[in-house]
Parts: sequence; C-alpha cells; structure tokens
Amino acid sequence: MRKYLLLFLLIYFPFTYAQTADPEISISFENKELPDILAEIEAKTDYQFFFDEDWFGLTKFSGEYSQTKVTEVLEDLLEETNINYFVKGQRIILTRGSIIYDRLPEGFLESREETAVAEEENQSADPVFYNDNEEQAEVVETVLIGKENRQSNRSTYKLSGRVVSEKGEPISGLNILIPNQDKGTVTDINGNYEIRLPKGINIFETQALGVDKVKKRLVVYNDGVLNLELKESFEELGEVLVEANARDNVRTALTGVERIDVAEIKNIPLVLGERDILKVATTLPGISTAGEGASGYNVRGGKTDQNLILLDEGVIYNPAHFFGIFSGLNPFTTGDVSIYKGSIPAEYGGRLSSVFDLNTKTANKEEFTGEVSIGPVTGNLSLEIPIVEDKSSLIVGGRGTYSDWILNLLEDESLEGSQASFYDVVAKYNHKFDHSDELNVSGYYSSDVFSITSDSLFSYTNRMFSLSYNKYFNEKHQGELVLTNSNYDFNLDYASDFDNDFESGYTINESEVKLKMKYFHSKAHTFNYGISGKYYMVSPGEINPGSPESLIEQVSIPEERALETAVYIEDSFEVTEKLLINAGLRYSFYTAFGPAQLNTYEEGLPRNDNTATGLESYDSGEVIETYGGPEVRVSGRYFITPTFSTKVSYNNTYQYIHTLSNNTTAAPTDTYKLSDSYIKPQRANQYGLGFFKNFDENIYELSLEGYYKTSDNLLDYKIGADLFLNENIETEVLQGEGEAYGVEFLVRKNKGRLNGYLGYTYSRSFIKLAGDFQEETVNNGEFFPTNFDKPHDFSAVLNYKLTQRFSFSANFVYQTGRPVTYPIGKYNFNNSEYVLYSDRNQFRIPDYYRLDLSFNVEGNHKIEKFAHSFWNISVYNVLGRNNPYSVFFVTDSGEVKAYQSSIFSIPIPTITYNFRF
Repeated sequence: MRKYLLLFLLIYFPFTYAQTADPEISISFENKELPDILAEIEAKTDYQFFFDEDWFGLTKFSGEYSQTKVTEVLEDLLEETNINYFVKGQRIILTRGSIIYDRLPEGFLESREETAVAEEENQSADPVFYNDNEEQAEVVETVLIGKENRQSNRSTYKLSGRVVSEKGEPISGLNILIPNQDKGTVTDINGNYEIRLPKGINIFETQALGVDKVKKRLVVYNDGVLNLELKESFEELGEVLVEANARDNVRTALTGVERIDVAEIKNIPLVLGERDILKVATTLPGISTAGEGASGYNVRGGKTDQNLILLDEGVIYNPAHFFGIFSGLNPFTTGDVSIYKGSIPAEYGGRLSSVFDLNTKTANKEEFTGEVSIGPVTGNLSLEIPIVEDKSSLIVGGRGTYSDWILNLLEDESLEGSQASFYDVVAKYNHKFDHSDELNVSGYYSSDVFSITSDSLFSYTNRMFSLSYNKYFNEKHQGELVLTNSNYDFNLDYASDFDNDFESGYTINESEVKLKMKYFHSKAHTFNYGISGKYYMVSPGEINPGSPESLIEQVSIPEERALETAVYIEDSFEVTEKLLINAGLRYSFYTAFGPAQLNTYEEGLPRNDNTATGLESYDSGEVIETYGGPEVRVSGRYFITPTFSTKVSYNNTYQYIHTLSNNTTAAPTDTYKLSDSYIKPQRANQYGLGFFKNFDENIYELSLEGYYKTSDNLLDYKIGADLFLNENIETEVLQGEGEAYGVEFLVRKNKGRLNGYLGYTYSRSFIKLAGDFQEETVNNGEFFPTNFDKPHDFSAVLNYKLTQRFSFSANFVYQTGRPVTYPIGKYNFNNSEYVLYSDRNQFRIPDYYRLDLSFNVEGNHKIEKFAHSFWNISVYNVLGRNNPYSVFFVTDSGEVKAYQSSIFSIPIPTITYNFRF
C-alpha cells in the first residue's frame, strides 16, 4: 500500500536507530511504473515506503531479481533517477536529490553558516520561495539538480541543457547568469549550454533579446540537466538591429569579435530592400569594402582574399551575387554570425585577416513553419519541416531574382538580349539520436548568370557540402567530426562575328576533415583541441574554341594540388575572478605536390621569359615544396570593474592560397593560386588592445580597440601584368611587406525607443614592394597605400520605434575615397606619345557618403493567426549622391580624359513584404 510522505520532517533531526537485517526477495516486473513496483516490494516484505508520486512521472521499469537484497533492488531501480532512499527500521523514506543523514558530520556545530546551508539543502522541494523583502516578494520556481552521493567529494558539478523556443527552435546566444556566483555562460548555435556550479543553492537567470526572462532557484546535488522552453517576448521585437551578446563584450577574453543577430537586421535599409548579412557587417568598425557594389571585404587593412568565410564549417569562396551588389548568403536560413577580426580562435586557420563563421538554423522539430519575402527584384522562401517529432528536422531555403523579366520589359536597344539573374539554395538536416549524439548535414548551391552585352556571357557557381557529427562522451569530454567539400567555378562564353569566339573558365575544389574536441578540465581550465586536413585541387584556367570556325587555340593550365594540415590546442584559463586568459597554439603544415612542370630561371636575374633556362618535372604525388610553422593565439581580459574590462591579444597566422587579380576589387573572374616554389605563403602578426564598458544594465555598450598588424609575402603584380591564362605566373607577380594599424570606436544602445549604434574607424593600410631588380620594385621600394586604404570610416545605424508595430530606421555611411593612380603627363618616345602615370596609389577618388531611410510596419502580434507580416518601405541613397565606384582614363583625339563610374547615383525606393507562418 503506497504512502505519501507524511513523515518527511524526519529529515530535519538526527536519527538513532537499530538497523534491521536487509531481507532478500525475488521479484520481476516489466514496463511498470515505480510506485507499482514499490507496492509489490511492500507486499513481499515488512517495509513501508513514504514518497510523493509526482516525483516519478510516467517512466516505466523492467527487471528480474532472484533472492536479491531489497537495498540492492532499490539501488538498481533508482540509479538513473534523482531519488535517494533512507531506511529507518521498517520504513523506507524516499527523498528527491538529497540524502538523509543519521548523524551529524564532523564540525557541524562549529559552523552556523554550514549548518544553515545543510538545512536548506535537505529540505523538501517547495515549488516556490520568497525573498527577504516581503513587500516585493518574488515567486521563483525551485528545481533540484542531480542526486546527492555520499561518496562524492567534488566541490562543483556540471549543469547542462538545451534552450529552445516554443516552436522548438534552438535559441543561440542566450545569456545564462548565476548572479550569486558572479558567473555565467552563453548557449551555442544549437541552443546547448554547460556550466559548473557549486553544491547547494544557486540562482539561475536567462537574459536575451526577444524571449521572456526566466529565473529559477537551483538546489545542486550533483551533475544534472535543465532544459528550457522560452516564450517569445513580442514587446521587444525590432528594438536592436545588430547586437553582440549582452556582457560578452566585457566578459570574454577575445578582442575584435562581432556577432550579428540575423533576425533583427530586417529594419536596416539596404539596396533594393534585401536583407544582407555581410553588408550589415560592413557597418561595423574595422570591416569595409573597396566601393559600392564591390565584392569582397577588407578587414583591418587586409586584402579580400584574407577572409575565411564559413557556412556550417564549409568554405564559401564567393559569397556574392551580381558582382557584389547582393550577398550570396540567405538571411532567412542563417542562425547566427560570428566575425573574428582580432583574436582568431586556434581552431581556425588558412587566412590572415578574419573569419566569418555563419551557421544555418536548426529547423523546428515540432511544427511546420516558413517565411516568405517578396521584393522588387528578388523573392525568398524558407521552410522548416519536422521529420521525426523531437528527433529530426529539415530547413530549406531558396532565393532567386526575376531581373531577367524586368530587363525584357525595358525598351532599350543596348540592353537587348541581356541577362542578369541568380539563385541560391541552402538546406540543413538535423537529427538528434539522444542526449549525446547529433548529426547535421548541410548543402549550399548558388548560380549567377550575367550578360549586359550580347557577345559575352559570364557565369559562376558555388557549391558546398558539410556533414558534422557531435558526440557527448561524458561530463568533461565532447567532440565533433566534420567533413566538408567546397567548389567554386567561373565560366566566360564569348560569341563573335570575327571567328574568335571562345569558352573559358577555372575551378577550385577543396575537401576537409576536422576533428574538434572540448575538455572541461576544471573550473579554471577548458581545453579545445583538434586536428584537420584540407586537400586543394585548382584548375587555374582553360580556353577552348567556341565553334569549329573559331581561330582561338585551345590552352589549358595544368592543375595544382596541395595538402594543408594542422593541429591545435587552446586553453581558456580563469586565473582569478578578474583575469581570464585564452591561449592557443596551432601548427599548420602545407605541401604542394605534382604532377607539375615548373620553369627554372637563371640565378641573380629577374624571373621573366628571357631568363628561363628549362623545366623541372614532378611526378604525381611528388613533393614540390613544403611550408609550415607555429601560429600563436593569445588574448587576455582583466576586469577593472564588473562592467569595465581591458583586453590584449596577439595572433600570428599563415595563408597558403592567393587570389590573382589586377582589379581594384574582388571579382568573379579572380583566379586562385596555391603556394609553390616561387610564391611563398602569406604571414601576419597582429597585436590588439581594447577597453570595453557597459552601462545601465547593458543598455549601453562602449568599446575602443586599437590594432597593429605586420605582414610578409603579400601578393601584388608588376606594372602591366598579364594574369589571364598565364602558365608562368611567377614572372608577373611580386611579394612584399604589409603594415596596417587603426583605432575602432563603437557605442551601442540596445534597448528603448531609440536604439542602434555608431561606429568610427581610423585605419591605415600600406604595402612595400622592394625587389632586387627595378622591374620588381614599385614606388622606389617605399611603403605606399593599398588599393583599399580608407583612413576614415563612420557608420550610424539607428532605429526609432513609434509604437510596437511602427518604426523608422536610418543608415548613414561616410568613408574616405580609396587610392587611385592618375596620369600626370605625356611624353614622346620613338615618335609615339605615351601617358606618364603617377606613383602607384598616389591620389584618391572623392569621398563616399550615403544616407538610407526606411519605414517599418510589423503585423499585429496576435499569436493565433496564420502568418505574421512585416513591411519595409525604404529609400537607398536618399541624397542622390553620385558616389564614384572607379575612375578611369581614355585617350580621345590625343587628349586624356577622366571618367567616373557609379553604381547607384540616384535614390532607389523599395517596398518589400515579408510574412512568417
């Protein structure tokens, strides 16, 4: 006969008793609930159980025991629960989490504080408690964590769990705070978190934008799990446009880290109403582009090829559509974005300047949802599809343009036959086998076709595949195995009436395997370590006749192959409560191998066609050249006050792949070149110092960061270099030193009617090309500004809420004009007239500035409705500023004339409609 816990007060005083003999019983049961099993034991023995049935839920047990002691049966039954038991004579009292002690521990009476803690830990779990201020009593749920163990002598225990929304979507970047311990953590991309807590009472709070806050009282007995399902807080939608995780800017040890909340960028007015993740990134300090509509990003004075752009761990080589006007990454399917421009974690390598780490959302596992956007030139659709409830789901997103249809409507003979279209598709399948095993499979494909003249058709595609398997081994160890493949190719088809039509293109393909491990050694040390291997295959280019009548000869540049491997280890070391150090070491190793044929050149002479002496052949798999070295990643944070910290960092990095382009900005026609005997890997050292301050409970954030970076073996080109399908590219390139430095200032307001941020960067970027010969020297071997050197860069992104549904947004940008080389005179030579140019990058084009405005209308926030809508009415370039994209010069009738090209020289109005269901 089951009993309720009427004698539970026995916990609160010491017991003295004579233990009866532990009887043996034979019992079997299958798929029975625990209260029913305990009733059978009562029937077979003289024992009586005292417990609360609400503790057990609907869990069922199966087992068979023959002549087994009752306590052994109980130990087996209760092993996987948080239930303990205490035997007093013929009574067995069950307790949830805590242990009933029959004697006082040593020193119990000597510490009143310890006594109070012991009493509080051993009391029953009342569902609520009240704080000391009776006038403002706060009702807080009490949760028991783990199961007390008499033999355990550990001082801290691991609390882990997963946080999801009401729709089952993981909530990443959620701040989990333990205010009474002055510590906290943040959920990852899958909503998972882990934190170590001391035994006893801990106050648990959550804090994030767009979801309700949660506060709980935890009684920690052992390791345990606390999963949360949080409600959306509609009152806060749209308040923050781009937000770093609260307190992260002050708390973490890393410098130069930005995180973008993708869900909140919808208010920022951008060209043609597109939500553009990477364009928003350029409004943050230290990140810029060479010009409006330019492809590629310059981070802290680095070249566009020095950024590692990852989607679900796979590399995206060209994340742009329409040659840079639109981003190639779908904002509807992207979960979170982290940008590392200062302290780069040791797990990342292969690029000098930054890492853009994007992760696709994990789809809702409980119900079918979707989101649709309809704009003037593009449409976007994403669907979240549950496959197996609470187990697996699929997210699919597709985006495309109907600009071809618009071009056909234009009555302009010069545009007849033109094409301009793109589309991209992304998908991610997530399957959670159990609490310790999870599988993610992602795929991405994009395609661009572009032809403004009737004779040339450009096309380029990205393809990426990623598979990751996450394994939770135990409370201290977890790991992830990642397999990726990335492919990028470009094609140019040229049709002509003069028998010179052709087809050309190139391809780069890479495959990578990574093993990433995390080890929670102690409260003071958390280790990340791993190994990776990446295999490159580059087809530098080929050209084929476009028709049987074409006079173009077939040319194909031999493929290049290389292997880049790395091993790394990193420790997050909490020295004291104020001092946190993140120290990592990465060792990368690079091997270029055959088959290949490389020219040899006369020693002591510049490399050119006239100094070539022969060919050196390498068989398939034969090593051509090896490079490698250690990469140190160190950063530290020191709390000056709990809301004010200073950080320092140092990084050195290697980059073994280069782009070949003599354009000012990145272009789809850029080709990639692997390091070999003549082209050495790029290297960089970066030093950083920053101050970070939060005000008024994280409503305001202020940061000031400075950096200094030196580089070696930066790739540049000889004057008049011919890079297209050049088999001897080493005769056209130069490698030199680089220097960059800057100061970045950011002030951000996270909440309130007026919110947003102001950012300002002062930065300089220089290069020096000083070879042993005149043809290898530029600007007399002195440092000169790079093509993307822009000293002043100011951005303001602001949002003002009229009501919960209506708001105004503004985006203002000012940048110094980039460097350019101008003709400064003319001269005659052999009866021919030539133009004399200035030193490289001696002048600048006019400064760039732009103002964008938008009016945003949220649909009503009723929960019970089919879809939630959002209207964005925006005007891009309100002032009609004719910002120059480039300046070029043409000789007309013996006179040199300068011309300026612009992308958007008039205001561009846009209306975009979005709805989510």
